[in-house]
Amino acid sequence: MKRFDVIGFGALNVDKLYKVNKIAGPEEEGIITDCQEACGGSAANTIVGLARLGCKVGFIGKVANDREGKLLIKDFHKESVSTEGIIRAKSGRSGTVMGFVDKKGERALYVDPGVNDTIEFEEISVDYSSKTEFIHLTSFVGEKSFETQKKLVEELPKNVKISLDPGELYARKGIKQLNPLLKRSFVVMPNAKELKMLTGEEDYASGANKLLDAGARIAAIKLGGKGCYVTDGNENHHIEAFKVPVVDTTGAGDAFCAGFLYGLISGKSLKECGMLGNFVASRCITQMGARAGLPRIKDLKLFF
Repeated sequence: MKRFDVIGFGALNVDKLYKVNKIAGPEEEGIITDCQEACGGSAANTIVGLARLGCKVGFIGKVANDREGKLLIKDFHKESVSTEGIIRAKSGRSGTVMGFVDKKGERALYVDPGVNDTIEFEEISVDYSSKTEFIHLTSFVGEKSFETQKKLVEELPKNVKISLDPGELYARKGIKQLNPLLKRSFVVMPNAKELKMLTGEEDYASGANKLLDAGARIAAIKLGGKGCYVTDGNENHHIEAFKVPVVDTTGAGDAFCAGFLYGLISGKSLKECGMLGNFVASRCITQMGARAGLPRIKDLKLFF
Protein backbone atom coordinates (compact mmCIF):
# COMPACT_ATOMS: atom_id res chain seq x y z
CA MET A 1 0.00 0.00 0.00
CA LYS A 2 1.46 3.38 -1.05
CA ARG A 3 2.24 5.73 1.81
CA PHE A 4 4.41 8.33 0.06
CA ASP A 5 4.53 10.08 -3.30
CA VAL A 6 8.34 10.37 -3.17
CA ILE A 7 11.09 9.22 -0.81
CA GLY A 8 14.48 10.90 -1.23
CA PHE A 9 17.76 9.02 -0.75
CA GLY A 10 20.89 11.14 -0.72
CA ALA A 11 23.32 13.18 1.34
CA LEU A 12 22.10 15.42 4.18
CA ASN A 13 24.17 18.58 4.65
CA VAL A 14 24.08 21.85 6.50
CA ASP A 15 24.97 24.53 3.92
CA LYS A 16 27.11 27.43 5.11
CA LEU A 17 26.71 30.02 2.37
CA TYR A 18 28.86 33.12 1.93
CA LYS A 19 28.08 35.99 -0.43
CA VAL A 20 31.35 37.22 -1.93
CA ASN A 21 32.48 39.96 -4.29
CA LYS A 22 33.99 37.28 -6.55
CA ILE A 23 34.86 33.58 -6.62
CA ALA A 24 38.59 33.74 -5.87
CA GLY A 25 41.01 31.80 -8.04
CA PRO A 26 44.48 30.52 -7.06
CA GLU A 27 46.53 33.16 -5.20
CA GLU A 28 43.51 35.53 -5.20
CA GLU A 29 41.47 36.99 -2.36
CA GLY A 30 37.73 37.57 -2.18
CA ILE A 31 35.62 39.57 0.26
CA ILE A 32 32.68 38.09 2.18
CA THR A 33 29.72 40.49 2.18
CA ASP A 34 27.09 38.30 3.87
CA CYS A 35 26.65 34.78 5.22
CA GLN A 36 23.89 32.39 6.26
CA GLU A 37 23.38 28.79 7.32
CA ALA A 38 20.65 26.54 5.94
CA CYS A 39 19.78 22.86 5.67
CA GLY A 40 20.59 21.24 2.33
CA GLY A 41 21.57 18.17 0.35
CA SER A 42 20.40 17.67 -3.22
CA ALA A 43 17.70 15.02 -2.64
CA ALA A 44 16.68 16.75 0.60
CA ASN A 45 16.10 20.05 -1.23
CA THR A 46 13.96 18.27 -3.82
CA ILE A 47 11.94 16.53 -1.10
CA VAL A 48 11.29 19.83 0.72
CA GLY A 49 10.22 21.32 -2.63
CA LEU A 50 7.72 18.48 -3.09
CA ALA A 51 6.45 18.79 0.49
CA ARG A 52 5.67 22.47 -0.13
CA LEU A 53 3.67 21.42 -3.20
CA GLY A 54 1.49 19.20 -1.02
CA CYS A 55 3.14 15.83 -1.73
CA LYS A 56 3.59 13.11 0.89
CA VAL A 57 7.33 12.63 1.26
CA GLY A 58 9.96 10.78 3.28
CA PHE A 59 13.72 10.46 3.35
CA ILE A 60 16.54 7.92 3.65
CA GLY A 61 19.86 9.33 4.85
CA LYS A 62 22.23 9.56 7.79
CA VAL A 63 23.12 12.19 10.39
CA ALA A 64 25.38 12.24 13.43
CA ASN A 65 24.42 13.07 17.00
CA ASP A 66 25.63 16.65 16.69
CA ARG A 67 24.24 20.17 16.31
CA GLU A 68 24.04 19.86 12.50
CA GLY A 69 22.27 16.50 12.66
CA LYS A 70 19.64 17.83 15.04
CA LEU A 71 19.18 20.90 12.83
CA LEU A 72 18.60 18.71 9.74
CA ILE A 73 15.98 16.57 11.51
CA LYS A 74 14.24 19.61 12.99
CA ASP A 75 14.02 21.28 9.58
CA PHE A 76 12.45 18.17 8.01
CA HIS A 77 9.85 18.07 10.78
CA LYS A 78 9.06 21.74 10.11
CA GLU A 79 8.54 20.94 6.40
CA SER A 80 6.36 17.84 7.10
CA VAL A 81 8.95 15.34 5.79
CA SER A 82 8.89 11.85 7.35
CA THR A 83 12.21 11.14 9.12
CA GLU A 84 11.63 7.47 9.96
CA GLY A 85 14.12 6.44 7.28
CA ILE A 86 16.95 8.61 8.62
CA ILE A 87 19.75 6.76 10.43
CA ARG A 88 21.21 8.41 13.54
CA ALA A 89 24.92 7.60 13.89
CA LYS A 90 26.28 7.50 17.46
CA SER A 91 29.64 8.92 16.40
CA GLY A 92 31.15 10.98 13.56
CA ARG A 93 29.92 14.30 12.18
CA SER A 94 27.00 15.27 10.00
CA GLY A 95 27.61 16.48 6.44
CA THR A 96 28.34 20.13 5.74
CA VAL A 97 28.86 22.21 2.59
CA MET A 98 30.71 25.51 2.44
CA GLY A 99 29.44 27.59 -0.48
CA PHE A 100 30.61 30.88 -1.99
CA VAL A 101 28.13 32.85 -4.12
CA ASP A 102 29.16 35.86 -6.27
CA LYS A 103 27.15 38.89 -7.41
CA LYS A 104 25.86 37.05 -10.49
CA GLY A 105 24.57 34.15 -8.41
CA GLU A 106 27.33 31.78 -9.55
CA ARG A 107 28.78 29.52 -6.88
CA ALA A 108 31.67 27.36 -5.71
CA LEU A 109 31.02 24.53 -3.23
CA TYR A 110 33.25 22.53 -0.85
CA VAL A 111 31.74 19.36 0.63
CA ASP A 112 32.56 17.62 3.94
CA PRO A 113 30.45 14.43 3.66
CA GLY A 114 30.85 13.14 7.24
CA VAL A 115 28.54 10.19 8.03
CA ASN A 116 26.73 10.54 4.68
CA ASP A 117 29.30 8.18 3.20
CA THR A 118 28.87 5.40 5.80
CA ILE A 119 25.36 4.10 4.98
CA GLU A 120 25.15 0.29 5.08
CA PHE A 121 22.32 -1.54 3.32
CA GLU A 122 21.43 -3.30 6.60
CA GLU A 123 20.65 0.10 8.16
CA ILE A 124 17.83 0.74 5.66
CA SER A 125 14.25 -0.50 5.92
CA VAL A 126 13.23 -1.98 2.56
CA ASP A 127 9.63 -2.00 3.81
CA TYR A 128 9.71 1.79 4.40
CA SER A 129 11.40 2.31 1.02
CA SER A 130 8.78 0.26 -0.82
CA LYS A 131 5.70 2.28 0.20
CA THR A 132 6.17 5.04 -2.36
CA GLU A 133 5.53 5.86 -6.00
CA PHE A 134 9.05 7.26 -6.53
CA ILE A 135 12.47 6.91 -4.90
CA HIS A 136 14.54 9.98 -5.80
CA LEU A 137 18.29 9.26 -5.79
CA THR A 138 21.13 11.80 -5.68
CA SER A 139 24.88 11.43 -5.29
CA PHE A 140 27.20 10.59 -2.42
CA VAL A 141 30.93 11.39 -2.36
CA GLY A 142 32.01 7.89 -1.22
CA GLU A 143 31.48 4.42 -2.66
CA LYS A 144 29.83 2.75 0.35
CA SER A 145 26.58 4.70 0.17
CA PHE A 146 26.56 4.44 -3.66
CA GLU A 147 26.76 0.65 -3.34
CA THR A 148 23.90 0.78 -0.81
CA GLN A 149 21.76 2.72 -3.28
CA LYS A 150 22.42 0.10 -5.97
CA LYS A 151 21.53 -2.73 -3.58
CA LEU A 152 18.29 -1.00 -2.53
CA VAL A 153 17.27 -0.49 -6.17
CA GLU A 154 17.75 -4.24 -6.74
CA GLU A 155 15.54 -5.07 -3.74
CA LEU A 156 12.69 -2.65 -4.44
CA PRO A 157 9.45 -3.92 -5.97
CA LYS A 158 9.05 -3.14 -9.67
CA ASN A 159 6.13 -0.80 -9.03
CA VAL A 160 8.44 1.67 -7.24
CA LYS A 161 9.76 4.11 -9.86
CA ILE A 162 13.34 5.39 -9.70
CA SER A 163 14.17 9.06 -10.25
CA LEU A 164 17.87 9.88 -10.61
CA ASP A 165 19.60 13.26 -10.38
CA PRO A 166 23.23 12.16 -10.83
CA GLY A 167 25.00 15.42 -10.04
CA GLU A 168 28.61 15.89 -11.06
CA LEU A 169 29.88 13.22 -8.64
CA TYR A 170 27.91 10.39 -10.27
CA ALA A 171 28.21 11.84 -13.77
CA ARG A 172 31.99 11.45 -13.48
CA LYS A 173 31.51 7.71 -13.02
CA GLY A 174 30.24 7.43 -16.59
CA ILE A 175 27.27 5.64 -18.05
CA LYS A 176 28.67 2.13 -17.55
CA GLN A 177 29.17 2.48 -13.77
CA LEU A 178 25.76 4.11 -13.38
CA ASN A 179 24.04 1.40 -15.42
CA PRO A 180 22.54 -0.43 -12.38
CA LEU A 181 20.62 2.77 -11.57
CA LEU A 182 19.97 3.97 -15.13
CA LYS A 183 18.41 0.72 -16.33
CA ARG A 184 15.78 0.97 -13.55
CA SER A 185 15.23 4.72 -13.82
CA PHE A 186 11.84 6.09 -14.80
CA VAL A 187 13.39 9.57 -15.13
CA VAL A 188 16.99 10.86 -15.17
CA MET A 189 17.58 14.59 -14.65
CA PRO A 190 21.20 15.73 -15.23
CA ASN A 191 22.29 19.20 -16.24
CA ALA A 192 24.07 19.75 -19.57
CA LYS A 193 27.57 19.48 -18.09
CA GLU A 194 26.72 16.26 -16.25
CA LEU A 195 25.10 14.82 -19.38
CA LYS A 196 28.30 15.38 -21.35
CA MET A 197 30.34 13.72 -18.60
CA LEU A 198 27.97 10.77 -18.51
CA THR A 199 27.54 10.15 -22.22
CA GLY A 200 30.46 11.91 -23.92
CA GLU A 201 27.96 13.71 -26.17
CA GLU A 202 28.29 17.46 -26.85
CA ASP A 203 24.72 17.67 -28.15
CA TYR A 204 22.15 17.37 -25.34
CA ALA A 205 19.56 15.69 -27.58
CA SER A 206 22.04 12.94 -28.51
CA GLY A 207 23.09 12.60 -24.87
CA ALA A 208 19.47 12.31 -23.76
CA ASN A 209 18.92 9.51 -26.28
CA LYS A 210 21.89 7.64 -24.79
CA LEU A 211 20.20 7.77 -21.38
CA LEU A 212 17.05 6.30 -22.94
CA ASP A 213 19.17 3.60 -24.60
CA ALA A 214 20.61 2.78 -21.15
CA GLY A 215 17.10 2.05 -19.90
CA ALA A 216 15.68 5.34 -18.61
CA ARG A 217 12.05 5.98 -19.61
CA ILE A 218 12.41 9.80 -19.56
CA ALA A 219 15.43 12.11 -19.82
CA ALA A 220 15.00 15.68 -18.55
CA ILE A 221 18.08 17.80 -19.22
CA LYS A 222 18.52 20.97 -17.17
CA LEU A 223 19.92 23.78 -19.34
CA GLY A 224 20.12 26.61 -16.78
CA GLY A 225 19.12 29.93 -18.29
CA LYS A 226 18.11 28.13 -21.50
CA GLY A 227 15.40 26.11 -19.75
CA CYS A 228 15.24 22.35 -20.24
CA TYR A 229 15.05 19.59 -22.84
CA VAL A 230 12.74 16.65 -22.13
CA THR A 231 12.20 13.45 -24.10
CA ASP A 232 10.74 9.99 -23.70
CA GLY A 233 11.81 8.78 -27.16
CA ASN A 234 8.39 9.44 -28.68
CA GLU A 235 8.15 13.17 -28.05
CA ASN A 236 10.72 15.80 -27.18
CA HIS A 237 10.49 19.44 -26.13
CA HIS A 238 12.90 22.29 -25.54
CA ILE A 239 11.16 24.50 -22.98
CA GLU A 240 12.35 28.06 -22.36
CA ALA A 241 13.23 29.21 -18.86
CA PHE A 242 11.14 31.72 -16.91
CA LYS A 243 12.90 35.10 -16.86
CA VAL A 244 13.57 36.22 -13.27
CA PRO A 245 16.24 38.24 -11.43
CA VAL A 246 18.96 35.82 -10.28
CA VAL A 247 20.11 36.10 -6.65
CA ASP A 248 21.65 32.65 -6.09
CA THR A 249 21.64 29.53 -8.30
CA THR A 250 22.23 27.17 -5.33
CA GLY A 251 19.63 24.40 -5.46
CA ALA A 252 18.14 25.38 -8.83
CA GLY A 253 18.62 21.88 -10.24
CA ASP A 254 17.10 20.32 -7.12
CA ALA A 255 14.11 22.67 -7.43
CA PHE A 256 13.68 21.65 -11.09
CA CYS A 257 13.52 18.00 -10.00
CA ALA A 258 10.80 18.86 -7.46
CA GLY A 259 8.67 20.56 -10.12
CA PHE A 260 9.21 17.80 -12.68
CA LEU A 261 8.38 15.01 -10.20
CA TYR A 262 5.31 16.92 -9.04
CA GLY A 263 4.17 16.95 -12.68
CA LEU A 264 4.68 13.18 -13.04
CA ILE A 265 2.83 12.45 -9.78
CA SER A 266 -0.02 14.73 -10.89
CA GLY A 267 -0.38 13.01 -14.28
CA LYS A 268 0.79 16.01 -16.32
CA SER A 269 2.10 15.74 -19.89
CA LEU A 270 5.85 15.56 -20.56
CA LYS A 271 5.89 19.19 -21.68
CA GLU A 272 3.92 20.33 -18.62
CA CYS A 273 6.37 18.47 -16.36
CA GLY A 274 9.22 20.42 -17.97
CA MET A 275 7.35 23.70 -17.51
CA LEU A 276 6.71 22.90 -13.85
CA GLY A 277 10.40 22.06 -13.36
CA ASN A 278 11.41 25.38 -14.92
CA PHE A 279 8.88 27.29 -12.82
CA VAL A 280 9.97 25.84 -9.46
CA ALA A 281 13.63 26.42 -10.39
CA SER A 282 12.87 30.03 -11.35
CA ARG A 283 11.35 30.70 -7.95
CA CYS A 284 14.30 29.08 -6.17
CA ILE A 285 16.95 31.34 -7.74
CA THR A 286 15.24 34.58 -6.70
CA GLN A 287 16.36 34.08 -3.08
CA MET A 288 19.57 33.16 -1.27
CA GLY A 289 19.97 29.45 -0.53
CA ALA A 290 18.45 26.26 -1.90
CA ARG A 291 15.09 26.32 -0.10
CA ALA A 292 14.03 29.87 0.80
CA GLY A 293 12.47 30.53 -2.62
CA LEU A 294 10.79 27.15 -3.13
CA PRO A 295 7.12 27.81 -3.98
CA ARG A 296 3.95 26.57 -2.29
CA ILE A 297 1.05 24.92 -4.08
CA LYS A 298 -0.87 28.24 -4.14
CA ASP A 299 2.00 29.78 -6.15
CA LEU A 300 1.63 27.10 -8.84
CA LYS A 301 -2.03 27.88 -9.22
CA LEU A 302 -1.15 31.40 -10.32
CA PHE A 303 0.64 29.99 -13.37
CA PHE A 304 -0.86 26.56 -14.13
